Amino acid sequence: MKSMKLRIAFIILIPIIVFAISLVAGAKMINPFTADEVSREILFSIRAPRSIVAILMGMALGASGAVLQGILKNPLADPYILGISSGASLAAALGIMAGAAFLGTFTIPLLAFIGALATGIMVGIMGWQRGGLWPERILLAGVGLSFLFSAMLMLIMSISSDEGLRKAMLWIFGDLSMSEWPKVPYGLVFVAAGVFVSLFRAKALNALILGDEFAHSLGFSPRRERLLLFVSVGLLTAASVSLGGMIGFIGLLVPHIMRFFIGSDNRLLIPCSALGGGALLCIADVISRSVLPPMELPAGIVTAIIGSPYFLYLLRRKNVLSI
Repeated sequence: MKSMKLRIAFIILIPIIVFAISLVAGAKMINPFTADEVSREILFSIRAPRSIVAILMGMALGASGAVLQGILKNPLADPYILGISSGASLAAALGIMAGAAFLGTFTIPLLAFIGALATGIMVGIMGWQRGGLWPERILLAGVGLSFLFSAMLMLIMSISSDEGLRKAMLWIFGDLSMSEWPKVPYGLVFVAAGVFVSLFRAKALNALILGDEFAHSLGFSPRRERLLLFVSVGLLTAASVSLGGMIGFIGLLVPHIMRFFIGSDNRLLIPCSALGGGALLCIADVISRSVLPPMELPAGIVTAIIGSPYFLYLLRRKNVLSI
C-alpha cells in the first residue's frame, strides 16, 4: 500500500516538474527570477499558455486511450481509431484553407470540435445495434470513417494553395505554436468534463472488461455504460484535436506505461494516464521548440519519434497485450 501511494505521488509530481521545465527551456533559456521585461513577456504570454494547452491535450489523450482500450477490450486501441481525429482535422483543414475567421482565433478550434463531435455521432450510430453499442461495430465504423476522411483531406490538400497546405499540415501533425490564454478555460472545461465522466463510470468499465454478464450481475447495464464511456472518449478526443491538432501515440502508449506502475484498475488508471499523457506531450513540446531553433517541429512528430520505438519495445515484453 505504501509503495502504491509513493508511485501515485510520483505520477502526480511529474507533470508539475515538467511544466516548470517547459517555462524555462526552449530556443532561449529563461530564468524567471532574473528575466527582463521581454523575457517575462515570452514566459507568461507565450510559453505558459502553450505548456498548459499541451498538458490539457495530453491529459485528454491519455485518459481517452485508457477508456477506449477498456471499451473495445483491445490493448492496441487508440483515440484516433474511432476516426474522430480525422473528422476534426478535415473540418479544421477546410476552415484553414478557406481562410475562415468569423470567431477570430477560436474559428479553427470550433470547426475542429464540430467535426469531431459529428464524427463521433456517426460512429455511434453505425456502432448501435439491437439497442446498444457494440465494440466490434464501433471499431469497424471508426476505421472506415478514418480512411474516408483521410482520403478526402489528402484530396483537398492536393488542390490547395501552398500557404493553406502548410497550415493544414502543421495542424495535422499537432501544432501548439498558436496556443493562447483564451484557449485554456475552454480546454479546461471540456477536458475536465470528459475525465469526470470517465472516472464516474470507471468501476463499470472494470466490470465490462471482465464480461457483459459479470457487469450485469453487478447491476450495470453494459449498453448504457458503453454509451456513456463512448461519449466521454468522443468529448476528450474532440477537445484535444480542437486545441492543437492531431497528436499520435499518447493515447496508445501512456495507458500501457501506467499499467506497469499502478495496475489495471481504471479508478486509478484513468487519472494516472491523464497525468502521464499531459507530462509526455509537454516534454514533446519542449523538444519540438528546442532542437532546431528558430524553427519548430510539430509536437506530433516528436511524440511519434519517442513513442514508436518504445511501443515496439513494449511489444517484446511478456503480457503487454493484456488489459
